[in-house]
Amino acid sequence: MTTSLLYHRTYEHKSSSKWVVFVHGAGGSSTTWFKQISAFRKNFNVLLIDLRGHGRSNHFSQLKEFINKQYSFKVVSQDILDVLDHLNIKSAHFVGMSLGTIIIRNLAEIAQDRVSSMVLAGAITRFNFRSQFLIKMGDMTKNIMPYMWLYKLFSYVVMPQKSQKESRHIFTREAKKLCQKEFKRWFKLAADVNPLMRYFKDKELAIPTLYVMGANDHLFMKPVEEMVAVHEHSQLLQIPECGHVCNIDKPKEFNKHAIEFIAAQ
Repeated sequence: MTTSLLYHRTYEHKSSSKWVVFVHGAGGSSTTWFKQISAFRKNFNVLLIDLRGHGRSNHFSQLKEFINKQYSFKVVSQDILDVLDHLNIKSAHFVGMSLGTIIIRNLAEIAQDRVSSMVLAGAITRFNFRSQFLIKMGDMTKNIMPYMWLYKLFSYVVMPQKSQKESRHIFTREAKKLCQKEFKRWFKLAADVNPLMRYFKDKELAIPTLYVMGANDHLFMKPVEEMVAVHEHSQLLQIPECGHVCNIDKPKEFNKHAIEFIAAQ
C-alpha cells in the first residue's frame, strides 16, 4: 500500500476467486463491518476500505486536499477504483451501507465492468421531506454548531429505537475521528443525492442488486421499494425487527442473505 491510496486491508481466500469489497457510510470506517469479516472471509476474498477522511485514511485526505477542496461522488468512487487497480482486482462484488450504497452505485456508473454485483444495505435512494429538512437545518448551522452535535442528532433520527443503541454508539465513536472540516465536506455531498438518485432510477444498470433493509428503517424504506419496483435486476430483502444499520442490528441474517446472493452470481 502506498501513501497515495486509501487505507485498506485484505483477507485472501485459499480457493475462491471472488472478491467482496466493503464500503462504509459517512462518519463510519471499515471497522463497522466487524460482524461481517469472519463469515465473509470463509467464502470469499475480502477487501475493507476506509473512505477519505475516515478511519485510517485521514492522512490520505490531507494529501489530496490541494487537489480536491470539495468532494464529489465521482472523486470518492475513483479513490476505490485506485485501490482495486493497485491490488490488480479486475472486478468485485460490492457491499455498502447507507451513503456507501450511493458511492457503489456511482462507481458502477463510472466502471460497470468492475462491479459483478451489489449488496446495498440501509440504502439511500432518495431523501424524503423530513430528511431534506434535517439536512437543510444542518447546512444552516454547520459553521456554528459542533459537528458531533449534528452527527448525534442525525444518528437519533435515523436510528431512534432502543434496539439500535449499539449501532448509534459505533457510528458516533467512529465519527469522532473526523475533523470539522472533513465533516463539512461529506455533509455537502448530501445535496447531490436526490438529483443523482433520480438519474440512477431512470437508468438501471444490468448488475444483479440486492437491497437489504431493516423493516424499521422508517426514513429510507419507501424510496427503496419504489426503486426496486421499476428495476428488473434488483430485489429487496427486509429484515424484521431491524433498523437502518442492518449489518450491525441483525448480523446473522444480513450475512446469510448477502453471502448467498453473492455466491449465486
